[in-house]
Amino acid sequence: MSDALTGRCLCGRSSFTGEGGAQFAGHCHCVDCRKASGAGRCTHVVVSEAGFRADGPIRRFDKAADSGSIVTRAFCEICGSPLYSTNDRMPGMVFLRAGALDDPDAVTPAMTVYASRAPAWDRADDGVPRFDVMPTDMPV
Repeated sequence: MSDALTGRCLCGRSSFTGEGGAQFAGHCHCVDCRKASGAGRCTHVVVSEAGFRADGPIRRFDKAADSGSIVTRAFCEICGSPLYSTNDRMPGMVFLRAGALDDPDAVTPAMTVYASRAPAWDRADDGVPRFDVMPTDMPV
């Protein structure tokens, strides 16, 4: 995975940079990720908050996850593109949206979580480990 990850929204007004590259990447099929992404899954790319920077008109939305964690999702205020999120129980990490990366091939997802919640039309067999729920021993 590369040393710096950059990305932007659909209209190009909001952008982000994750210096230091990805610590981890994975797919999530939980209901919140599906609804927030508008797809069958969301692919997250974990970067260090210390090397993270976002610019542009960004709006945030807080919602409690099944675990009770507060997940803050950030998106472009102009076009609505999802950009990144944070989780109050995972300090120091930022979860970039792989779909917003300038180079989506800069990362390779290493696992799928909440596979039990994947819709029938989005059950990709990409050779990565699949977990029906969130594993308790996440690699990040």
